[in-house]
Amino acid sequence: MPVINVGLQILPVSKEKDTYDLVDKAIEAIQDSGVKHEVDALETVMEGELDELLEVVKQAIYATVEAGADEVAAEVKIHYRPQGTSIEEKVGKYRK
Repeated sequence: MPVINVGLQILPVSKEKDTYDLVDKAIEAIQDSGVKHEVDALETVMEGELDELLEVVKQAIYATVEAGADEVAAEVKIHYRPQGTSIEEKVGKYRK
């Protein structure tokens, strides 16, 4: 299985909980998964095998609901290339 990238933006809705606190719970779920990832201002990009990353997406959504979200919308972007791809390949040249 090739290593691919999945971008995940969690958009929780809650009448009682702070949105940022709920997003933090989604990021914690990603961190706890152990997959390589980078948190950005608008999404978290993960690197790994497709099945593994889709499971992490699911866990991030569940963690947000367990933290008190009334509902969760999630935007998922997948870059799949049979020979694989990496975060570094995409943004490495922009890092100092």
